[in-house]
Amino acid sequence: MLTLYYAPSTCALATHLALEYAGANYKTVRLDFVKQEQRSPQYLQLNPKGRVPALVTSEGTLTETPALLQYIAQTHPEAKLAPLADAFLMAKVNEFNNYLCATVHVAHAHLRRGHRWVDDDAAVEAMKKKVPQNMGDCFEMIEGEMLKGPWVLGEQFSICDMYLFTLAGWLKGDGVDIERFPRVAALRKRMEADPVVQRVMAA
Repeated sequence: MLTLYYAPSTCALATHLALEYAGANYKTVRLDFVKQEQRSPQYLQLNPKGRVPALVTSEGTLTETPALLQYIAQTHPEAKLAPLADAFLMAKVNEFNNYLCATVHVAHAHLRRGHRWVDDDAAVEAMKKKVPQNMGDCFEMIEGEMLKGPWVLGEQFSICDMYLFTLAGWLKGDGVDIERFPRVAALRKRMEADPVVQRVMAA
């Protein structure tokens, strides 16, 4: 059985969705960030990064959302969550998911975690002010260049959509109106209506 360590309103939602769509045999452990449970000695032994998600498998612990999503897709091929047999399309999956991880998520993190990069309070505040523009620019790129429609890969629903759904959910808190991006907004609304998504969101 797989074990997912997660916290609400984090990128761990994408992995949680993938596990559910895959029909995986899994359980979840919810961490309370207010209590700093992600920094507890027990969790740091499991995941020294002190972040979520972490997925415990029979072979060891995996971290980083793009890796977890690919692992779930590859170990549950019958769910068809990624184009596993097509090298180019799989590269496009990784291209997209790594953009979300390395660029979009980092742009979002500047709003609340600026002290990861600088110690000066004025610089932290300047970074916060830049977040709406940076997130807007990221989603303009996604809307115009990366989201084929109706799903990221076109007609094939995939792990990319679960990840995009998750990060698009942060836009309002980042001061960005999702309706600026009609295709992204439509994707998120379709997924919100899915009982699978509703079940995971209620967890």
